[in-house]
Amino acid sequence: MRLLVVEDERRMTEILKAALGRAGFVVDAVTLCADARAAFAITRYDAVILDLGLPDGDGIRLLSEFRLGGNQVPVLVLTARDTVEDRVCGLDTGADDYLVKPFAMTELIARIKALLRRPGSALGTLLNAGNVAFDTIGRDVRIGVSPLPFRGARSQSLSS
Repeated sequence: MRLLVVEDERRMTEILKAALGRAGFVVDAVTLCADARAAFAITRYDAVILDLGLPDGDGIRLLSEFRLGGNQVPVLVLTARDTVEDRVCGLDTGADDYLVKPFAMTELIARIKALLRRPGSALGTLLNAGNVAFDTIGRDVRIGVSPLPFRGARSQSLSS
């Protein structure tokens, strides 16, 4: 699954890319609205993580442009704007989810997975190919009825 992170804080971008990468996502990151528009013009994304305070414009305006242009990619707003009015504005503009900083990385990853499991989204809960099955929630693989052993950390917990 390919994600676009639109975030202008370098350290936050590094943390997001590392954690999302460990969770199995391919992550592209940009810092400007203009770069997000360019990225969308050449790449198909499965979901977007969007900060609202960007150096060259407001993330809400960018989200509105995407939606008015017919782009239905799931968007999770990740921002410090924490009032009820901010959240309502983001959701009413077309965000699929809204998470306020600081946040638990495990929650962000769970929310992205939930967005991708929605009908018509990129990720189902169980993918099958012949006798091989992959559970996208538990990240378990089975061949027939036999589970494959997992090597590596099962979950990552970062807070920002």
